Amino acid sequence: MKKKNLLILITAGLVIIAIVAVVLAGMHLNRRVDVIQGQVETSDYRVSSKVPGRVLRFCVSEGDTVNAGDTLVILDTPDINAKLAQAEAAREAAMALSSKADNGAQTEQIQGAYEMWQKAKAGVEVAQKTYDRVNRLFEQGVMAEQKRDEAYANLRAMEATERAAKSQYDMARNGARAEDKSAARAQVARADAAISEVSSYISETVLTASAAGVVTEIFPAIGELVGTGAPLMNVAQLKDAWFVFNVREDMLPALGVGTAIEVYVPALDKDVPAKVTRLKEVGSYAVWKATKALDQYDLKMFEVVARPDSENALNGVRPGMSAVIKEK
Repeated sequence: MKKKNLLILITAGLVIIAIVAVVLAGMHLNRRVDVIQGQVETSDYRVSSKVPGRVLRFCVSEGDTVNAGDTLVILDTPDINAKLAQAEAAREAAMALSSKADNGAQTEQIQGAYEMWQKAKAGVEVAQKTYDRVNRLFEQGVMAEQKRDEAYANLRAMEATERAAKSQYDMARNGARAEDKSAARAQVARADAAISEVSSYISETVLTASAAGVVTEIFPAIGELVGTGAPLMNVAQLKDAWFVFNVREDMLPALGVGTAIEVYVPALDKDVPAKVTRLKEVGSYAVWKATKALDQYDLKMFEVVARPDSENALNGVRPGMSAVIKEK
């Protein structure tokens, strides 16, 4: 009887020990490992047009990798092409005026001015002889004083005509004034500047990548009209990537600025050494961790930014990939 009771006690003890072991094992297996989950972010830039136009062609698609200088978008701008034709025509007209000012009058014009001068000189000679004749007759008392005055006035008029003709001849032979030449050259320079301005606008119709990256989003469709400064696509610069986490303030002591951490990136299946570079309060709109029901206090969220120690540590990364800090 004693042996039977002893056997029962031993069996009960073994059962109790087994139950305790199972419970402890279950508690250990079910213990949740706290993790801080965030994501990868990258710097990016938007490609936009300086001039209005219609999207003619996209040379890349979303997800494509581009290098600096690669052509991204081509716009159609017929209005600017018309302005270029106008500017070129204005330049040709200004060049013609400048050439005329520099070269002076044509040979035929110079010869014509010379003939007019010679004609005026001949008129002066005739008027001088007429006056001398009339003046002698007046002195002899044969001609009235009125006739002598008329002859004298005609002589002075012919002399003035001769001087005017001589001036026209000199002007034709010397060409345009220095001021006129300067004004003509200024018109040419103005036309050149207009062509340069329009040409710069035309160059803006072919948009290229300013830096290497990945096209993450394209906004307009082919054939759509876009205005000045309108964004056409977004390019992420993968070389400049970092991690962002939203962390409860009770966990911040382990994540101070300058703290070295390891971040697991599931998409790359590797741990990336990084360093905390910034803490930022995310604002009153952020999620609060309510603990007042447990006679404690509410915990606010902070943004923690960490950058990888090596630029090449995130090769193959894309913005939005998950990043995890596991509890040590």
